[in-house]
Amino acid sequence: MADSRLRSGHAPLDEVLGGGLPGHGITLIMGLPGSGKTILAQQYAFHNADFERPVVYFSTLSEPMEKIVRFGQTLEFFDASTVGKSVFYEDLGQAASGSGLGAVGEQVADTLKRRHPGLIIIDSFKALRPFAESSADYRRFLNQLAGRMTAFPAASMWIGEYEPGDAATLPEFAVADAILDLGTVRVGQRDMRYLEVRKLRGSGFRSGQHGYRLSQQGLHLFPRLADIPTASGYALGSQRVACGVPALDTMLAGGLWPGAATLIAGPSGAGKTVLGLHFIRAGAALGEPGVIASLQENPTQLQRMLIGFGWPAEDPAIEFMYRSPVDIYIDEWVYDLLRTIERTGARRVLVDSLLDLQMAAPDDTRFREFMYSLSQRLSRQDISLLMTTEVPELFGTHRLSEFAGSHLADNVIMLFYYHDQGHVKRALSVIKTRASSHDPAVRGFAISPTGITISDPIPAAAPPPLGGRAN
Repeated sequence: MADSRLRSGHAPLDEVLGGGLPGHGITLIMGLPGSGKTILAQQYAFHNADFERPVVYFSTLSEPMEKIVRFGQTLEFFDASTVGKSVFYEDLGQAASGSGLGAVGEQVADTLKRRHPGLIIIDSFKALRPFAESSADYRRFLNQLAGRMTAFPAASMWIGEYEPGDAATLPEFAVADAILDLGTVRVGQRDMRYLEVRKLRGSGFRSGQHGYRLSQQGLHLFPRLADIPTASGYALGSQRVACGVPALDTMLAGGLWPGAATLIAGPSGAGKTVLGLHFIRAGAALGEPGVIASLQENPTQLQRMLIGFGWPAEDPAIEFMYRSPVDIYIDEWVYDLLRTIERTGARRVLVDSLLDLQMAAPDDTRFREFMYSLSQRLSRQDISLLMTTEVPELFGTHRLSEFAGSHLADNVIMLFYYHDQGHVKRALSVIKTRASSHDPAVRGFAISPTGITISDPIPAAAPPPLGGRAN
């Protein structure tokens, strides 16, 4: 570990940490039981194991050493061949319970001289606190331990079941050079995990909460997607993008601008997904690959829809990316989408639907932040984005919530129902276009065996797409 940074072996985490943790500093990893602290610590241990500068993993009185090792063996990165050679497990609990914190400090000092480690991990550090005779005794212990760590060129990682309020009262937080907080946020019926960097001396880092999942591969991080507006411009194509419905292209003055974000809003069953499929298929016909990111219809259901309209069930230019809304992290989803776009070279993207994504976000601010960042990234790459969202009103919408994406969209197309001589029919209207003119007429449309067909403007007596009750 000649590098001044301690790396995790997981690029997204190292990116959030500005390159890694302090190579010769003290890192405190805090979080409630079950948050993944030990998994993350062992991830660092095996990635940084070195015969010349080994890793020493100390247990205390929180979990038995045997349990830590046994659980570690279930993780894919655990390399049994390195245990006892470049990764050493030792116990501090006996010294603490038998002779107090002074004996703990002596055992750590002896290990530094004997092993010459590059990384020392103490799990759980908080479990040592009750063995201090007083607050002053505990502070002396911390000062001596930190001094030993500073004098010896080794990184130290202290793990503890700390709560957020502990940071303002416990002295180890002042001693630490870096603090990582592993926490959970309740979203509906699910707990979503987030990592936050609370402190990182001498380095920049990416702020905010970053989603993560735990698996046999370890901790997998999804850095918070937050694009900062840039003052410099970027080139966009000047040729209009066809929607796949000729009459709608006419209403849009020839189609959509490339790189634009378009929102299709309407009630259930109004035809939002069908219009999105027209958009993706039109691009595929022109040699422009597309991605359908669906959180509603799975691939089998989408293929059934395509076949029903007489369209091919599969097209090499169209990629389906289905994720169940029951168990998604918006952080993980957006990176999956970006990787799929890069892999396929997609020029068009359909997100169906925003309502499901919004329900997966821990709060509306985070949802807005992600959608802004996603639309900006795609726009800079000249990729056209079409999004759908559901509105509750069947016969005209009083308003579009600012969190539905309308404020981010360059174009907004409203779908709704209206009554006509005892029949319920469909209609649409273009209510917003950016940097373009459009036909604001309310026009009826039908979904036929070949897709969407738009007709002439409907009578003035029919309700407008925004406001009003059905006649």
